[in-house]
Amino acid sequence: MSKATDDVLAERQRQWQGEDWTPSHDDSHKDRELARMGAAYALQYVHRAGVIAHGMKYTQLVGAEEYVPDDWEFKPKNPRRDLVRAAALLIAEIERIDRAAK
Repeated sequence: MSKATDDVLAERQRQWQGEDWTPSHDDSHKDRELARMGAAYALQYVHRAGVIAHGMKYTQLVGAEEYVPDDWEFKPKNPRRDLVRAAALLIAEIERIDRAAK
């Protein structure tokens, strides 16, 4: 596996152990909340790249907040970390869908 894959899986492990976001916790999220939060982190990365490319001062993405569930805290870090978090959240949503289908 690549370092990127290892880092995404390590983030999922951190979510389970460090945040206690277990599969049953993930299953409590409805309305595509896990995917919406993953999208917010991915959009943060995309927006940041555009801002830097145009020589503008970076600020938090205006518009990503529409994807953030109301009771979730959005804490962007840095471009790579935001993508790792996005991927881990998307995996969590896929796992939730798979459990629901059983």
